[in-house]
Amino acid sequence: MPPNLTKPNSGFTSKPSPLCTFVSLIILLIIGFYTLHYPPGNPKKVLRFQQIFLSSASNSTIASYLRSLTSHPHLAGTKPSLETIHYVKTHFQNLGLETHTVPFQTLLSYPVHASVSMHFGNGTVLNLPLNEMGIPSYPSSGLIQPYHAFSPSGTVHGKVVFANHGREDDYRTLGLMGANVNGCIVIVRKGGGLSRGAVVKIAEKKGALGVLMYAEGDVSKGSFGSGVERGTVMEGVGDPLTPGWGADEDGERLKLEDKKVLERFPGIPSLPLPFESAQLILDSLGGPLAPQEWRDSGRSNLSHVGSGLVMVNFTYQGEKKLATIYNVVAVIRGLEEPDRYVLMGNHRDAWTYGAVDPNSGTATLLDIARRYALLMRKGWNPRRTIIFCSWDAEEFGMIGSTEWVEQNLVNLGAKAVAYLNVDCAVQGPGFFAGATPQLDNLIFEVTKKVQDQDSEVVATIYEKWKTMNGNNIQRLSGVDSDFAPFLQHAGVPSVDIYYGRDFPVYHTAFDSFNWMINNADPFFWRHVAVAGVWGLLGLRLANDPVLPLDYLSYAKQLQEYKDSFSRVLDGNISLSPLAASIQEFTFAAKQANEETKKLMEQEFTNDLLALKVRALNDRLMLAERGFLDTDGIKGREWFKHLIYGPRSNYESGLEFFPGISDAMAESKNMSQKDGHAAIKHEIWRVARAIQRAAAALKGELV
Repeated sequence: MPPNLTKPNSGFTSKPSPLCTFVSLIILLIIGFYTLHYPPGNPKKVLRFQQIFLSSASNSTIASYLRSLTSHPHLAGTKPSLETIHYVKTHFQNLGLETHTVPFQTLLSYPVHASVSMHFGNGTVLNLPLNEMGIPSYPSSGLIQPYHAFSPSGTVHGKVVFANHGREDDYRTLGLMGANVNGCIVIVRKGGGLSRGAVVKIAEKKGALGVLMYAEGDVSKGSFGSGVERGTVMEGVGDPLTPGWGADEDGERLKLEDKKVLERFPGIPSLPLPFESAQLILDSLGGPLAPQEWRDSGRSNLSHVGSGLVMVNFTYQGEKKLATIYNVVAVIRGLEEPDRYVLMGNHRDAWTYGAVDPNSGTATLLDIARRYALLMRKGWNPRRTIIFCSWDAEEFGMIGSTEWVEQNLVNLGAKAVAYLNVDCAVQGPGFFAGATPQLDNLIFEVTKKVQDQDSEVVATIYEKWKTMNGNNIQRLSGVDSDFAPFLQHAGVPSVDIYYGRDFPVYHTAFDSFNWMINNADPFFWRHVAVAGVWGLLGLRLANDPVLPLDYLSYAKQLQEYKDSFSRVLDGNISLSPLAASIQEFTFAAKQANEETKKLMEQEFTNDLLALKVRALNDRLMLAERGFLDTDGIKGREWFKHLIYGPRSNYESGLEFFPGISDAMAESKNMSQKDGHAAIKHEIWRVARAIQRAAAALKGELV
């Protein structure tokens, strides 16, 4: 509720008469009756508030938010980040929203010193630049030098071998050429679908001493192609000292030398390089000729893979220390179902200025909050509670959101309807969406109501999106934003939306307000479009009497996944358990859709009907939790979701059923009998998860 802006009228301070009290009671009873039985969700009123929301968009307002948020670098755990926290918190408070900060004390990682030098046979030494060119002095600008968070400190000296993207397949290619990375420094270019941590882990397994990593950038973008891509190399998500529980200041912590903690970090140092410095090393390589495919791809001028006569000395010294991070949470209480939560989140911390990543999303979230507050002043209240979440320390490994999810796991499991995530709201042209499948149709409906500002003719986002990639909705198997803990650990239906596939200043010092206005979104109309979709998704999920979750889309997707595996699996391995469970799930989804249709055709005229709606909504909300397994994914047990989650076998290209995918890869190193048994076990685990989801959707005990 907004704060009291006027003093109470003294004329109303005297004791009311009995008649006045009686009349007031009758009025309250009538209001209560109509609130319960005729909730403010009738179609005309709902459409009116949606229209007010869309018409109150302001590109200049979003631009002003972004300019303020990106006025200085704000890496998590540093003093400048406190100003950004205050800005976001004050914004929510000024709107009259119930706002608080949630502190956690977590392990973070910062650079102390780094150097890379080339040592030639004639005794000369060339020290390579490690920072972006054309950027003001790092200390005075507040920028922290490029580094890999959680890289171990160390100094290595050796010859260099180029390993393309650092994938297992790339090392096999090197082996066939007679190039050996054991005892060498590996240089790789970003790409190939692997995380930084996975690249370093594979190199360590191959015997490399250290890893130098560069991004090729886009030569057409001028100096932006010289950016240095920062990032984390820690495995998994969340604070490594508090795995599975929230990192309270006075809570339990593992020791830094604990085996579980050390397993999260690589054993060899790594460092990002500017493209120009990487090219100097590539030019010095001898050894076998690089494969034509490697030479033709990317911007690098590559001839040989190494090693050569030139030695490289590489030093990195970092500091791991406890730091306090702050999530900012603002709440709009639901009127009819305050114990059901629709969560809308974006992370706030950035490696540098963060205009794209992540504060294009932050500015958009602040504008949605502004518009929701406007609706409240016009008489709107959501049926369910809306929670705005501004996460901290995402760049270090989704730490802020993960600690919050772990701390609130029971309540989220019982009460969370959906989590709507936006990380980089605008990276460039074109709308993209990722989601769990029961939210597909809602995304389609909402994008049909929001205009696409990139179109030369009047068109909706849905229409433009359809011509671009056929309204393809990606799935959320990656561990690359704050939806990961909500979906992959807590089983909350999730969405992730954005404009633009990639951008050349990712995690570099060039990710600034100037780059945004000169390249990605000069007039901030794409920001307005994202806010329209994100905000309408929130309104629908918070206001619709029956939750707009369609599990027939999920059933169809599961069937497609089964068919994909049937094409790559050994014919002696049966998928019948999977087929049977998907059939059961499909039947439950059809029943739920039929029940939804019948209830939506009726008015809320009695308590029994309201209870039926509540019961159906609970089943729709809880069905996603059925895909969780208490044992988690083998080798990555924190990740509980058996349909969507990280996999170790990136070469299969299958971004679903991670346990089955991993078992298939591991079976190659087993006897046929043991390999088949491992795959069959994972098939049964997934089948049981789908059965649990079907039972939750039906709401019946088996």
